Amino acid sequence: MSYRMLFTWVLRRTDAEKIHHLTIRLLATLSVLPVVKRILHAWLAPRDESLRVRAFGVHFPSPFGLAAGFDKNAECVPALAALGFGHVEVGTITAHAQPGNARPRLFRLVPDHAIINRMGFNNEGAKAAARRLKRVRGVPVVVGVNIGKTKVVPEEEAARDYVASAKILSGLADYLVVNVSSPNTPGLRNLQAVDLLRPLLTEVKTVAGRTPLLVKIAPDLADEDIDELAELAAELGLAGIIATNTTISRAGVSSTETGGLSGRPLKDRSLDVLRRLHAKVGDRLVIVSVGGVEDVDDVWERLLAGATLVQGYTGLIYGGPLWASTINRQLSRRLKRHGLSSVSDLHARAGRVG
Repeated sequence: MSYRMLFTWVLRRTDAEKIHHLTIRLLATLSVLPVVKRILHAWLAPRDESLRVRAFGVHFPSPFGLAAGFDKNAECVPALAALGFGHVEVGTITAHAQPGNARPRLFRLVPDHAIINRMGFNNEGAKAAARRLKRVRGVPVVVGVNIGKTKVVPEEEAARDYVASAKILSGLADYLVVNVSSPNTPGLRNLQAVDLLRPLLTEVKTVAGRTPLLVKIAPDLADEDIDELAELAAELGLAGIIATNTTISRAGVSSTETGGLSGRPLKDRSLDVLRRLHAKVGDRLVIVSVGGVEDVDDVWERLLAGATLVQGYTGLIYGGPLWASTINRQLSRRLKRHGLSSVSDLHARAGRVG
């Protein structure tokens, strides 16, 4: 049975969050089975040297990775890497464990190839994630750790809460991400205001030490606010910006469920934000593009538009377990077809700096 048939006849007819938890359980089991994990990695992981990318001092086997939100508790990193993702970003993780928002809180919009979630940073907390990240992985993998604010912590204590997570997790991460852009924690997006974000990022960066620090921003910001955030990130010496998180816009979809919308409807805005960031600070910061990435055409377009790395998540739900591996193979072939020996050559062709 193909994945498309499985999705059509089984998965889409079952509660979305229930399927997600079953998937995490399966992948977590694969992550502790050495032989199976290595076989999958040998079969599906990117191996073509042309796909290798270096960003903020870290070597990535492919520019295409998995965005935060899928593996919230760092339970199945090795299995996800074995499926072909060039990096896996876990989280969002908070300093303290929390249950998240009330169910139902995850909805598929199948005709739109989209998802709405209002999960609310449900996770087991930074210490639990740290214990898992300390385990021997068995396969090579680049791990990003995405941290957010604990819901019960008031806004004025947000910096201290992020710092608590960073102290526990930064040494276990290849890069660290400050998430101030989820729409599902009340008041969180207020922290994107430059006067609030500056001290927060400054404190987290101090604690992170040599671990590259990035900030993840919302697609719903006004263009001038995006410019201010980009300049702030460059001024503070951050490693990069992840653009973008989910959107509260419902343009182009019929659902009125509250929460963050991801997938195909976010594609155009995410690409616009990427181009704006690259025009503003692209020669000073690494830009990671995420939002509406479905296939190799999207990855190629983001790399040409200024992204060094590209992430997906919703596309995995609709594309299935071979999704990342397929994109990597197609990207490798496209590079060769265009007479390019590497992703860096593609950047150069696009007039990129560095």
